[in-house]
Amino acid sequence: MSARHAASALPRTVVVLGLVSLANDAASEMVTPLLPLFLTAALGAGPAIVGLVEGVAEATASVLKVVSGRLADRGLGAKRLVLAGYGASSVARPAIGLALGWSFVLLLRFLDRVGKGLRTAPRDALIAAAVPSASRGKAFGFHRAMDHAGAVIGPLLAFALMSGGSDINEVFLWSILPGMVVMALIIGGLPADAPVALAPAPTLNFRDLDPRLKGLVVAGGLLALSALPEAFMVLWAVEAGIQLAWIPLVWALASAVKMGIVLPAGYLSDRLGRIPVLVAGWAARIAVLVLLAVTDVSGALAWALFVAYAASLAVNEAPERSLVGDVAPAGLRGTAFGVYHFVSGLLALPGAVLLGWVWQVQGPPKAFLLAAVLTAIAALSMLALALPGRATGAGEA
Repeated sequence: MSARHAASALPRTVVVLGLVSLANDAASEMVTPLLPLFLTAALGAGPAIVGLVEGVAEATASVLKVVSGRLADRGLGAKRLVLAGYGASSVARPAIGLALGWSFVLLLRFLDRVGKGLRTAPRDALIAAAVPSASRGKAFGFHRAMDHAGAVIGPLLAFALMSGGSDINEVFLWSILPGMVVMALIIGGLPADAPVALAPAPTLNFRDLDPRLKGLVVAGGLLALSALPEAFMVLWAVEAGIQLAWIPLVWALASAVKMGIVLPAGYLSDRLGRIPVLVAGWAARIAVLVLLAVTDVSGALAWALFVAYAASLAVNEAPERSLVGDVAPAGLRGTAFGVYHFVSGLLALPGAVLLGWVWQVQGPPKAFLLAAVLTAIAALSMLALALPGRATGAGEA
């Protein structure tokens, strides 16, 4: 299924938010693949600092996702939260080009992720509410496909700028332009928030949640703990012999593969159920991590494994979000998405620091194997909690 065909059958809110993610990720991915190299080569930081920066960034976002989801459920206004979130990131990202030390990068990544925390849960709740359950996988698949399309464009823009003589700092500064497109799309494309009085949202009791949602929250947290930050994959790629100038291109290729996988995976989750697709994605991730640990790579094989790891991450994006939307009560969708992202992001910090420390002290192969073991534990926890309930798929409200 093509992104164009999917867009023709989706409501305006989903399409506009997809285009917003495309432009935002174009800006973000001008910065992200170069950031670990900027930290290590230009600012003298080690892999553990790279893990700290990424972990703090994701943990920050996770806390605010609960707050913003709760505020959206209370009636604060999803569009205003989405606008504020994307606005904060659009300012913080280019400012990294002015940083003089890794602590400044940490602060700016913190501000960038504050923006992500403000926007993610309200945005996902808007998408989930805009479509019925039978089309939710397709809707999230389209959104994630547009997100990855931006992740293709961003590195290509970075490569073009660097080929024209710009240094890394200047590439970061240029990322302000697609950020301006993001703001224009939100202001002009999303309908205004309906004026409502703030009201207490219904109580969210974890014990009363659908077993599939509890399983996904727990597994999502463990997966975040086990997830090797893609920033580390950039360091691995350079060690494997990929030249610095080619890093934006291999990142763009990986994002293009993600874009091609995420929409069909979401569509399949509508037809086959969420859990079978999730299990397939986790199995693929474990297999790639083991290959990374035991294979001596260089040249084309390094490109292939870099892309394969990215592809294994993409399989689960739409089914995970769709399952949250399927089983969360309508009045608690923002909060449920916030809790899901909160747990995942909260464990991203210790996970990133732990894997970064293992990487630095014992080498990349041990970090890959540890990530594979933790991923297997997360998958088993999901199955243990989710199998008693029927996998949600097409036709369920």
